[in-house]
Amino acid sequence: MKFLQKNNIKKTILVISDLHLGAGLIVNKRKNFLEDFHYDKELIEFIEYHGSMHYQEREVELIINGDFLDLLAVPFVPYFDDEFWSEQAALDKLKMIISAHPGVFDALRNFLTFPNNRLVYILGNHDAELIFESLREYLIDQFPKEDQSKFKILLNADEVYIPEEGVVLKHGHEYELAHHYDVKNNIVADVEGKKYFIPPWGSYYVTRVINKFKEGRDYINAVRPINKFMINGIIYDSLYTLRFGFANIFYFLMVRFVMIFKQNKGIFEVLEHVKKEIILFQNYEALTEDYVTTNPDVHALIVGHTHDPIFREYDDGSIFINTGTWTKMYNLDFGKNFYGARLTFARVDVKEKEEAEEGKVIERFDHLDISLNEWRGKSDLPFKEFRF
Repeated sequence: MKFLQKNNIKKTILVISDLHLGAGLIVNKRKNFLEDFHYDKELIEFIEYHGSMHYQEREVELIINGDFLDLLAVPFVPYFDDEFWSEQAALDKLKMIISAHPGVFDALRNFLTFPNNRLVYILGNHDAELIFESLREYLIDQFPKEDQSKFKILLNADEVYIPEEGVVLKHGHEYELAHHYDVKNNIVADVEGKKYFIPPWGSYYVTRVINKFKEGRDYINAVRPINKFMINGIIYDSLYTLRFGFANIFYFLMVRFVMIFKQNKGIFEVLEHVKKEIILFQNYEALTEDYVTTNPDVHALIVGHTHDPIFREYDDGSIFINTGTWTKMYNLDFGKNFYGARLTFARVDVKEKEEAEEGKVIERFDHLDISLNEWRGKSDLPFKEFRF
């Protein structure tokens, strides 16, 4: 049956990703160089705006598409976790993040009090420790019991989330072998029954290399593209950049190449495996274009992970969106040159449908209005705080 959409919007889907809430700006009376999220006020306003009375005549689904809570950026717990990361340490890190951003969680609680609102959390690679049941329970318990049924946490990275026919979501770390983890196989228990998380090697890399170098240069993981960052760094910040480059090479050789070689694989198998593992921040458009354009049931694919906001509409009308990040980024490409944070989010308005009038051709997904937007926030002050 063919349909014609009315102007009425029955549902709005909002997608944010890669906010990276950490342990706060100050930890133990010292500046926390690992805190990447500085926009609590703007996020609170964003949540409150879409939970306002203006939106209460429709269903509003807020989807957090991964890397919302940055458990990899909270090493301030009294545990020494090396190869295996303990459940207790992960729970303490989660508590620190929630305590550091109370206004955000107050806004989310208020958002869910409206009967037509829903909240969905898709796990990424920085919040993978939420596969511990105790962490999920603690997070869900931040909301009143009467609203907990409206909050869903999705665990299985191999599956996609489809909030509306034709709209497909995944975080995006699934495309990089370095960040793969499995809900069942990445949790182990010792003889005492204590549980531990076995992180993918990409998580080890973040905690053992990136986090250490961020203390000296807090932009170390925020510059794109990486090759231009390295070239500029060698010219203008030679010693630090060379140290960072050698640390990357050494870490990869010691952690990955030696292990792979010990598996008695042939040299060509080893080189092919290494090639797959060192591909970071891939061109998601190239990876996903066929998935979108050749699948008649997919009208839009929405991902995150790379922090690069992208909206692309292909010739057949299908859409690819990367929702970007709410952290500061520095892009050295002339075509994308910008400084700071762009608080981007995807929005899908689902309109009412009715039978098409005779003689009119209505496409299957014409009732979907999909866009990538930038939240500007609101302020009554003629100035804003200067941050550096």
